[in-house]
Amino acid sequence: MFTLEQIKSAHSKVRSGADFPAYIQEIKKSGVTNYDSFVSDGHIDYYGADDFKISSPGKYEEMKIADDSDIEQFKADIKAHQEKILKII
Repeated sequence: MFTLEQIKSAHSKVRSGADFPAYIQEIKKSGVTNYDSFVSDGHIDYYGADDFKISSPGKYEEMKIADDSDIEQFKADIKAHQEKILKII
């Protein structure tokens, strides 16, 4: 099965969005069948054959996720984020 070190090594080669497909192919070759990313703390659960699962550590302190969403606020936040990114580029 795969290790977190293998995944980290593959991820270290990603420099832009264009590199992402190669990253996915590399981790698939190592045995990753799917993964779940958690917004609450940034950890990722990686899954493989025969119920194999490993988890990366959280990247930040856990935060509460609201039970209900505000779609209009979400749209405004996404738009503001995109505009900020375009200014950087």
